[in-house]
Amino acid sequence: MLQRVRSMVITGNGTNCEWEMAHACRLAGSDEVDIVHISELLSGEKRLDDYHFLNLPGGFVDGDDLGSAKANANRLLHVRVRGTEERLYDSLLRFIGEGKLILGVCNGFQLMVKLGLLPGFDGGYGTQTVTLTYNDSGKFEDRWVYLKPDAASPCVFTLGLDGVYLPVRHGEGKLVPGDKAVLKRLHDQNQVVFQYCDESFQEPEMTYPRNPNGSTDAIAGICNETGRLFGLMPHPEAYLHATNHPRWTRETLPEEGQGLQIFRNAVTFIRREF
Repeated sequence: MLQRVRSMVITGNGTNCEWEMAHACRLAGSDEVDIVHISELLSGEKRLDDYHFLNLPGGFVDGDDLGSAKANANRLLHVRVRGTEERLYDSLLRFIGEGKLILGVCNGFQLMVKLGLLPGFDGGYGTQTVTLTYNDSGKFEDRWVYLKPDAASPCVFTLGLDGVYLPVRHGEGKLVPGDKAVLKRLHDQNQVVFQYCDESFQEPEMTYPRNPNGSTDAIAGICNETGRLFGLMPHPEAYLHATNHPRWTRETLPEEGQGLQIFRNAVTFIRREF
């Protein structure tokens, strides 16, 4: 059993949810949590190899000027770590090959999709097969949504979760698969982890605003085939305590917010497997 779980939260160039994500990792039991600027990785001051859990938080990296996370994806794909011949993307693939965990939320999810890390069929990372594009509403959506998890999913982050209530904050959250074959495979392999739904948490919901972006088949989050890479548009780090809930003064709620279990599952898995 691993003695110390080390988590990294990447920040820089417009990321703005790093402190909440780091707090979630600490509450979940991670022994060390470092907020690392991407420049520290590119300079070699910090090494991804030294961590077990990589967190890619939400925000407007590079202003989303080339589309959500596209500029950052190109940075990771092509820029080499100072003084080496290795791209940051190479260390990312090594991190995945060692079976470590990656969680991407909102802009972090968009980054994972643009890098081809998700859905990552057959370990074919680097090939983009789905995208996240503009909301059907044509506007930025800031609201809370109901999420139905797939109990058969291999996702290690969602073990024991039934229905989940989390906020979304995005302008480009509509998941669109490259073709029908990609969508079918996502469902066949239970890689659709979360779907937008109604208050009963029973059926996927395609109507606005319960499906806030018009995402295909109401998909809110997907994982890779191992379940160790997970991306979602809603923000689990934004619901860690009852007082984060929009109705906390009007309802009797558990003290712990539902989003925390996603991080706790990750830390528990790492401690058990490494």
